[in-house]
Amino acid sequence: MLWDIDQTLIDLRGAGREWYARVLEEVTGVPMTGMPSFFGRTELAITSEVLRLHGIEPDEETVRKVWAGLVTAAQQSLATMAGGGFVLPGAESALAALALEGRAVQSLVTGNLREIAWHKLATFRLHEHLDFEIGGYGSLSAHRPDLVAYAVEQAATRHSPFARGAVIVIGDTPHDIDAALAHGATAVGVATGRFDAAALREAGAHVVLKDLSDTGAVLDAVLG
Repeated sequence: MLWDIDQTLIDLRGAGREWYARVLEEVTGVPMTGMPSFFGRTELAITSEVLRLHGIEPDEETVRKVWAGLVTAAQQSLATMAGGGFVLPGAESALAALALEGRAVQSLVTGNLREIAWHKLATFRLHEHLDFEIGGYGSLSAHRPDLVAYAVEQAATRHSPFARGAVIVIGDTPHDIDAALAHGATAVGVATGRFDAAALREAGAHVVLKDLSDTGAVLDAVLG
């Protein structure tokens, strides 16, 4: 079970843009004048585009410096992060119910850096049922399906091999759906972000939920 984070489990909208605005100028001396879309994209894709938009080559050294700054910015925001966002309906109950069932390994496929994923979820106490060691994070690739492949490979090594049909990806954007379908996984869309249920169905989601508030429906989508 591979969860997305932003607009799937929590809403912390706006924080990433604030962190990028601060870090871009700190690292490059260039003030931010524009920002690409975050929705469903990986940190590598976002950072690379931000740098190019400001006339800066996204070489590995610069990208790494930006990421280090983003992690620091997230750490410095821990005291106020909870007040700037909220847990989406049913997220806590869904994670706990799946853990109680004991039939699913829960981890992440997220565009976030691993450290930021931890800070965000720990802030809202949503980290306890997730195996962070096998997640697919946004530093791995600009291509989101690569994150699913990595997470499945790590899960098979740490736990046991998984048939493609036993892998479930749940998220709020067509990028999440595409990443699942690229690997023959079950794609569960949650219409709690920018994209409505129709857009998620059109992207090819096998199941679409309006949110996670119906724990039974979540369990049916994942375990049924």
